[in-house]
Order: sequence, then C-alpha cells, then structure tokens
Amino acid sequence: MRILETGKVVDPIYLLGTKESNVYLLDGGDEAAILGGGMIYIAPDVIKQIENFHINPKRIKKAIILHSHFDHVGILPYLKKKWQWIEIIGSNKAKELLSKDKVISSIQSMNEMILEKQNMKQKAKELGLNFPKLEVDKVVSEGDTIKVGSFSLKVMEVPGHSSCSIALYEPNLKALFASDAGGIPMGDDVFTAANSNFDEYMDSLLRMSKLDVDIFLAEHYGAITGKDAKKFLEKSIESAKQTRILLEDIYKKYKDISVATEEAVNELMPKKDQDFLPREVISIVVGQMLRYIGKTRSGRSN
Repeated sequence: MRILETGKVVDPIYLLGTKESNVYLLDGGDEAAILGGGMIYIAPDVIKQIENFHINPKRIKKAIILHSHFDHVGILPYLKKKWQWIEIIGSNKAKELLSKDKVISSIQSMNEMILEKQNMKQKAKELGLNFPKLEVDKVVSEGDTIKVGSFSLKVMEVPGHSSCSIALYEPNLKALFASDAGGIPMGDDVFTAANSNFDEYMDSLLRMSKLDVDIFLAEHYGAITGKDAKKFLEKSIESAKQTRILLEDIYKKYKDISVATEEAVNELMPKKDQDFLPREVISIVVGQMLRYIGKTRSGRSN
C-alpha cells in the first residue's frame, strides 16, 4: 500500500510535509523525533500539521538527518530556531559537510530556487525561512542505536546516494527510514539516485534488502507498507541495474558529459508526475552518475 497523504502511517509514525517532500515524526511516548529534513518550503506545513495532530513540540527531542542534500535538511534550521531544545543528529560525514561554507551556500541557493518555484519567496522572508547554517549536535555511525522513547532505531551507513547517507531501522515496527539511499518511489517505478558512487549505492541497496521490512519510509512520495514495502527494495535494485545499463550506453555513445546528461534526463525524467524535482535538479543527479560512470570506464581502460 502506498501512503501519500499526511497523517498516521502506522500508530507511532506520522507523515508530514507534502507528497513530494516529506519528513516523518516517530512518537515514542515520552519523546518524539523528526526523521529527515525536507525542503525549506514545507516548514509552515510541518508546523501546522504537528499542531493539527495535537503533538506537543516539547516532546520532540531529536531531529535526525539521513543525508545532507538540500532537499533533506531544509526545515531543520527553522525548527532548531523555533524549538531550541531539539538535538540534531547525523553522520560524521554530514557534520563535516554541513560545516563548510560552500556546502551551506549551495543548499541556500537550491532552496531559494525551490521557494521561487513554489511562489513562496515573500512568505519565506516573512517567516525567516533561510539556511544560514546547521550544526550537527550528535554524530552516529554504523551499529549505533538512537533511542526515541520506547523505540530503538538501528543505524546503518548506506553511502552511494551521498557519502553521508544513513538509514534507520526499527525492528519491532519492521520500519526502514532509508531516504533516497533506498531509491525514490515514482508512481509504480523507482528513480535511481546513485549521485555519489554507483557501486556503493548498489551495495547499500543489497544490504538493506536483507532486512525484514513491513514499512518503507521514503522522503519523496511517501511511505509504502505491507507486501509492497517488502518488494520495494527488490524493485529499487532492478531499477539501479537498468539505469546503469542505460547510462553506460549513453556515455559510450556520446563520451561528453553535458550531451549525455541531456539525453539521459530525457530518458529518465518522470513522465507521469510533474511534482517531481525540477529538471535542473534531475540534471545534477544524472550528471553526477554519468561522471562516476565515466571515471570507472576510464579506470577500466587503463
């Protein structure tokens, strides 16, 4: 089953934000946590949803970054400013990246582009929505456990989509918070986003596919439950295999990253869902994958 609407996914997990950019709230009883950071423009929606679901913000003690891309950390500076008691948690690599002025500037620039697309620049200015900086308060790594009230989130390092990606697995709920490291649901398909390292991306998918998953929680296009959740990572692995073949063929044909990127985006850009990330962002993702393929092909030829 696919869940796109905000509200309860299962009893302790709420989907917040919008269908194209969502975060989750895990309610552990005496405390709760925000998982993911979404795009900057969903901040007012998230605040309103938390109010509507009668969740006391004082119980939200943690916000966990699953990776540091602009569309997955956007609301966190705003939440930290509004609720100063929240502890920001992420990988060591995420902490390192988010300490760099160049990275912060890039995140701010990308979020401004999205705000303009959403016709929200004036509202963002009124609310003070920006991305000045984001300090990771606590670092976690492979094998660590993050306690959220009665729940225990097992940390997995899952690089490939980004060098800083982590996934969180709650064994009692059989819930996997994988963000884009698990692939992006796109209608009945999966969009492969092996931005950082295609081989590591595939290895991470294979590791996650060994988990017993009843709830797969993506950060674009909602949550997947039941039999569909169990099959999702299999579909994601197959999508990655097919995407790699396509990109290898296109790169071999053109041997020019710019030309190959344009051709590949035409092939891979979602045809059905016009709320997907803008073409400019998809071009960045595809260009990164092609550069990795070009590098590996060059290495094989030496």
